[in-house]
Amino acid sequence: MSNRTLDNAENALLKKKHPQGPNGLKAVIQLEGFRKLWIGQIFSQLADKFYIVLMVYLIAQYWVSSTPQNNEALAGVAAAIRMDFATRAQRITLLATGIYVANTVPAMVLGSVAGVVADRWHKCRLMIASNGLRALLVLFAPICLLPGPSLMGLSWGYWALLMMTFFESILTQFFAPAEQAAIPLLVPKENLLAANSLYQATSMGATIVGFALGDPILRLLKQCFMTLGFNGGEFLLLPFCYGMAALSISGIKLKEKLKATSHESFLKEIGEGVQVLRERPTLRGAMINLVLLYSLLAALYVLAISLASSIQELGPTRFGTLLAVTGLGMALGAVIIAQVGHNFNRRKIAATGLAAITLSLILLGQARGLLLWTVIYCSLLGIGAALVAIPAQTTLQEDTPEATRGKVFGLQNNLVNIALSLPLVLAGTLVSKYGLIPVLWLLAFLAFIAAVLEHPWRRC
Repeated sequence: MSNRTLDNAENALLKKKHPQGPNGLKAVIQLEGFRKLWIGQIFSQLADKFYIVLMVYLIAQYWVSSTPQNNEALAGVAAAIRMDFATRAQRITLLATGIYVANTVPAMVLGSVAGVVADRWHKCRLMIASNGLRALLVLFAPICLLPGPSLMGLSWGYWALLMMTFFESILTQFFAPAEQAAIPLLVPKENLLAANSLYQATSMGATIVGFALGDPILRLLKQCFMTLGFNGGEFLLLPFCYGMAALSISGIKLKEKLKATSHESFLKEIGEGVQVLRERPTLRGAMINLVLLYSLLAALYVLAISLASSIQELGPTRFGTLLAVTGLGMALGAVIIAQVGHNFNRRKIAATGLAAITLSLILLGQARGLLLWTVIYCSLLGIGAALVAIPAQTTLQEDTPEATRGKVFGLQNNLVNIALSLPLVLAGTLVSKYGLIPVLWLLAFLAFIAAVLEHPWRRC
């Protein structure tokens, strides 16, 4: 999706020797400003995952046990979205769905607006404010457990948690574009691929650790503080993580060119970000690859249930194992790119990743019921995803003008979150109607077309 001139320029860049040696993980970690941003990202990512785990934990502990099975209002909601409401697990799922929706809506709507703010305001201050305000906001969680009036058979506290989640997600949207726009200001151009690889690896690591260990950590904190005579220790984890993220980022000295005070409307400035994508084929191609990739990954969240249900050793409830393996594959792919990716043409890396995704989706359909091969193919899919995501993100950072980075990354946040949401509905419907294998073949075909559009046969 990039033209010959840009490819030649990229290859010339690849031939340059970095004065500190190879452009690997060691080189970017040695950059003090980036290292502080990276540490802040780790704590912020962990906090986001721990937040969801805490909400589900509170729902299970305080609301599900007090929600009768004959609650007509909630039973009607469950029927409308075709969800059962009979067992305790199903009631947890239904109430947790409200949390997921409250967390997702701002991500689908506000990304572009947050991007405009990131271009107008100091990016470090915006990230510090986002984490600091989130740390203060989650301190109100224990108050939601106090008795009070009810609505639809649920106490006011559950609805307050939904509102808190909604505002927490709004604050998160302002963090994301500011963070992405700050990376190219802290990292030399020749190190951006390694920097994004490190970000990808730690993001997947935070996802796995946050979701896998969140519940045990919350329970351990609760027990530890109860032995000290203090109840509610589990509520301290989120303020600690958000606070550490803000503290780490506060030490960054960022040199940036702020846009002069603008009287343009937010809508017009959002349009400037769209215009940049129209004018620059490399940016447009990278954005398309990212949207396609996250659509495929979102569909995999649904398909993993069907895949796991066909494996005797797993069953449908342990579909998370396949997602975790995919995440480990992405982390492995990120480390590989960080160490050797600068030696290869970025377009060919993306085409290789898309080809790996295509192959793994086809083979997953053939390996139904076989645990070992399914795990191998999910790992291959994760590696392919890293080969697509990291070069695309690096291209966006390199080729986007500094004055419009916030807008472009805000638009990316919008599109990616939409790409993560719509396939969750469509994939389940298609699997119900046509079966698992035809859907896997459809996704593989889309990945194959994207690989062809990268024109990997062109000489560099």
